[in-house]
Amino acid sequence: MYEVIEQGFETVLRYGILLMECIGVAVILISAARAVVRLFNRKSEHISLELACKLALALEFLLCGEIMHTVVVRDIQELIVVGAIVLMRIALTVLIHWEAKNEQSEISEKKGRGHDY
Repeated sequence: MYEVIEQGFETVLRYGILLMECIGVAVILISAARAVVRLFNRKSEHISLELACKLALALEFLLCGEIMHTVVVRDIQELIVVGAIVLMRIALTVLIHWEAKNEQSEISEKKGRGHDY
């Protein structure tokens, strides 16, 4: 009975991981496509800021999938790989947030000085 519950839990968890990763990839693809369209149409002055925010959101979904993956890790080698991926994605998320914050402060600074941005 325990094995059936464990197998069911692992199956649900694996589908959850797949769903989080698919959402993350979809956010990246859609955001990149929208940024390219806006770039060529010149519809937005702050394309890079918008793209950075969307990439950070996508990384959050991907990170969620990796954290869920740690539940089904079977050996230490796999745990090390998952841990390295988690650390890399956290670092990327922090870097993107930092870059977006700096760009937002530059935009606010330029608006404060009267530049039309």
